[in-house]
Amino acid sequence: MFLPAFKPSVSPDVEATIQAKLKALEADHDVRILFAIESGSRAWGFPSPDSDYDVRFVYAHKSQWYLSIKPGRDVIELPIEGDWDINGWDIRKALGLLVKPNPVMLEWLSSPIRYRWNEDICDALTVFAGKTTHGPSCLHHYRNLAQQQLAKHIRENNEVNYKKYFYILRPALAISWIRQNTSNSPPPMNLQDLVAGQTLPAEFVEHINQLLVLKSTAKETGGGKRIAMIDEFVEDQINWASVVSKSNEQPDLMNEGDELLRSIVAG
Repeated sequence: MFLPAFKPSVSPDVEATIQAKLKALEADHDVRILFAIESGSRAWGFPSPDSDYDVRFVYAHKSQWYLSIKPGRDVIELPIEGDWDINGWDIRKALGLLVKPNPVMLEWLSSPIRYRWNEDICDALTVFAGKTTHGPSCLHHYRNLAQQQLAKHIRENNEVNYKKYFYILRPALAISWIRQNTSNSPPPMNLQDLVAGQTLPAEFVEHINQLLVLKSTAKETGGGKRIAMIDEFVEDQINWASVVSKSNEQPDLMNEGDELLRSIVAG
């Protein structure tokens, strides 16, 4: 059973506002944005009518910035104002996280909503990510994410905020994806693609669909009763991931990462 199709999008007015903010950010910080995407519930496939815009980006400084004894700050964070949550990472930080590996960068590169996109650079980053951030190496990230969200928002409550429920359900589905897919392909970012790419009980998928309908009409603070079948699924995925050994068979890609960093900074 599949969930109804979801097409992530933003309005032209919102797009224009975001582009203006990104342009101002480049000028204020003297950086070049390599790509900028939507990373929140609007891209994940479960927005509320009043969901904010979670814009994430990766940028590069001019080459002289990297030639300093004292490292500069590698994050740009704009103050959260109204619907706008905008922040990004320097390319050196981004590549360092890919080498670890860390699936956050991989999710950014697979976002269905793009505000800026340097095709050549993003293609190179995606190829590099494919060598580091595969399914098993993502497992413990998603387990920790699900555990943290479960402990913080769910475990002691009979009712749950729909938004927080999806924050737990998405990493649990990612674990289930890794569990079922032997190709080592990383889990997709979008909830609908996560569900479509694995075998799940029809009743379980219907519960997810009902939650999507409720969240699509409720405010960010909307909530309701917990669903036993979803709770049991989340606990099962966390328990399974907790006993699976972390993959240590990662290739040494530091030299390749350094070369990619130098080529991107050189422009």
